Parts: sequence; C-alpha cells; structure tokens
Amino acid sequence: MPYQQISGRPERASRTSHAQAAVRAAADRAVFHVPAEHIRDIGWLGPRVVPPGQLARPAQTSRLSSVIAIDGSQMAVPVRDGLPSVRYGYAQAAAAYLDLDTLDAQRRERFVDPVALHAAVNTALVSLDLPTAGAYTREGISIQQSWREAVDRLFAAKRIEVNRLDQSLLDLLFRLHGTPAQPATSVPVNCPRQGCNSRRLRVGRRGGTCPDCRTRLYPTDVLRLHDEVLEEGSNQAALGRLMQTVELLVLIGLSTLLWDQARADLLPSTLFILDGPLAMYGPSAKLRARALEYFQAMTHTAPHGGPYLCGIEKSGAMADYARALARHDVLSPGDLLTVDDKVISVVTQADNPRAYGAETYWGRKFIYRSLDGRVVVLTVPPPRGAPYDDHGGQPEPSAYPTLPAVLDVIDRTGSSMFQDGLIPVALAHGAAAYPIGVGTDVLRLVARRKLGLPASATGERVTPRPQAS
Repeated sequence: MPYQQISGRPERASRTSHAQAAVRAAADRAVFHVPAEHIRDIGWLGPRVVPPGQLARPAQTSRLSSVIAIDGSQMAVPVRDGLPSVRYGYAQAAAAYLDLDTLDAQRRERFVDPVALHAAVNTALVSLDLPTAGAYTREGISIQQSWREAVDRLFAAKRIEVNRLDQSLLDLLFRLHGTPAQPATSVPVNCPRQGCNSRRLRVGRRGGTCPDCRTRLYPTDVLRLHDEVLEEGSNQAALGRLMQTVELLVLIGLSTLLWDQARADLLPSTLFILDGPLAMYGPSAKLRARALEYFQAMTHTAPHGGPYLCGIEKSGAMADYARALARHDVLSPGDLLTVDDKVISVVTQADNPRAYGAETYWGRKFIYRSLDGRVVVLTVPPPRGAPYDDHGGQPEPSAYPTLPAVLDVIDRTGSSMFQDGLIPVALAHGAAAYPIGVGTDVLRLVARRKLGLPASATGERVTPRPQAS
C-alpha cells in the first residue's frame, strides 16, 4: 500500500531502488578481503596502544579555551534541459568558532542556556562557483583553459573577511608560499601547454608569459587543477580539489591572523580543526610540503605555544578499522593507538607502508578512543621534520607535543549528532553543507542566471522539497 503525498498522489518506489540491493547481493557472493572484518590475532597491537595513564594531560590552567573548525562542501549540478553534460559547480568552505569555556560552564549547569550557547558560536563562509563541464567562460577555448581563467578570477575576487582579516584567496596563496611574516612575491608554475617543457617558472600576482611558447600563465596554475579537468565527465574530482585548497587557505588565513595579532593569548589557547586529514591529494599534493613548512615556521616564532592543529577523518579504511578495534574492545576509553608502518600495512596492504603518506600528508595519523567511547582518527603535524617519509617518518606520540591538548579538546567536545562526532566539526559542517533538495534547485537556478539562461526562458519553477532528516 503506497503512502499518500501531500498533493494526494500515491508515493511509489523508485524504478532504480533495487540497484543497491542487487549490488550488495553480488558482493555477498564474491570473495574479497576487508581488513576491518578480520580482527583476529591482536597481540601485536598491544605495544602500540598507549593507555590513559601514560598520556600526558594539560593542566587545568593551560587547557585550550576555543576551537576553530573548518569544513567544505561542493556540488556540480546540471543546468540545461536536455543537455545533462552541462554542469555548473559550487564549492564553499566554512569556519566555525566555539568558545570552550562557555561550553564547559553550561555543562556544569542543571539547565542549558540556549542563548549562552548561541553566543559561544560564530561562523563565516566563503563560496566559489564556475562552469565545470560542457560550459565555458568564453567561446573558443578548451575546458582546461576555461577552468584556469575561472579559478584565477575567483581567487583574485573572493575574500575572507573575519574580524580584522580581509584578504583574497590569491593573497593567502602567496602567503602559503612564503612565511607567516612575509608572503611570497611569486609562485613556481609549470607551463600548462601540452608539449612545452618549461617548469617552475616564477609567476607574480598579475601572471606572466611562458618564455618558450608564449602561453599566458596565471599564479593559480601552481595548483594544477586543470590537470584533472577532462572534456568528458562532470569534473567533480577537480571541484573537490578546489574545495580542499580553499579549506587550506582559510586555515592559513585564520591561523596567521592569530599569529600576527594575538600571539601571546589567543594563538596558544585555540585549536584549529580541519574536517578531513591534514593532507593534499592529486596534482595539488605539492602544497603538502608548503603547508608543513609554513606551520612549522609559525611554531618556531610563537614563544607561548601554538598553533594547535589537527585533522579529523570521519570515513575511510583507517576509520573503519578503528571502529572495528573498538567493537572488539582492543581499544578502551582513553587509549591512543600509534599508527606505525605495521598498522598501515595491515589496514591498507600497501606495497611500501614505510613510505605511506610521504607525498600527501602533512600530519601524522593516530587513533584515539575518547573517554566517552567515541573513536576518532586524527592527524597532527610535528613541530619539526616530516610526519611521513620513505623511512617510516615519526610515528611516536612523543614527537607531537601538541597531541595532549588536542586529545583533551576531543574529550570535551563530543557530539551525538554524528557517529563519533565532535561539536566544532558538526558546526562547521552545518555552515558549509548544501541542503538536500531545495539546495540543488536553488543552485541550478543561480547557475542558469550566471550562464545567461533565466528560469523564465525554460519555464522551470523551483519547488522547495523537504530536507532529509
């Protein structure tokens, strides 16, 4: 018996609703290995587990008092009726500030004051949009050239404005390639023209020209996003790389603001959380080394401590394995697991686990089971040296002096909104996420206007749909 919709029509099942069940049935008959499903001999994990009694904890007077969490979201939507290949993309990153002192004070109250909690939270958002596939910034150019022009224009125009911070994404890109005290004046760019072998050409803010083939160069070419852009497809991967880069630049801007103007008080009392690992993937992975050098330089010039940084992985093979360990009571509340090359070998089955993450991560993975039972996979950068290299990197917790303060914040900010969730990450996610249904419709309408296709010309009307619960 079908349910009745608000309009009175019966609600029927989708014609493709059986697809997932069919795929799962096929997978059940197949034979393959999933490490998280095979927790057998765990004796080898014992020496790698650091129990709560061996973990240093910050003194009450030196606990961190605030958190800034950063998260992003992206979406590419079809915008032309009858032409599903035409897609317009949106990417945005949000930062959410949480006052931990207020949160702790409300936890001690018999009744929570919603006004006080609302005042303890502040959010900011930066968003970008561009044609991603089947549409171009102008006539007569390739989709790769369209992306290059669009990204350069967006980075010059989009600004991050938070309190006393007012810088464009381009400003922050040059700062990332410099030091906290002095932004770079140029960035190294490879010529994007196929067949041209010019590499590491120095390009300033206004761009330049390749000396060999005379191709126009943009400073944002250093991101190499165009390397993943294809003529066929939605280019969702390239849009994801763009979002990830914007998240990193937001982190650069906010942390540098505190380093520059509040080095003695706010910087050593604030934890910055990036939703996702401290890593860069794809053609933009070269920014990994720049991020590590930048924050290590900031650490060495912050006499009162900081910056405190971590990334939180909510999904992936390591997160699945961590939850399996918790289900089998391998990890008790308060335990920290050192993720060395042996653990990496078991979870990822990598050919060379000692070199894992050397080209992508600028923070080291740890698995922590909080005091309330949540399981968190976090990445923390070391104050010196590389977290991963060809020789195994630095897996020991002692190489990460900010780790005790980070774990303390994880214990204090548990959230029941998501599995193994953290309140700051949930706040940033809520600010950055596109709502299901109506969000897609609104983005499609905006994209049509930007492409010169007003909704009235197509007869389409945007009808709000209820959000998923």
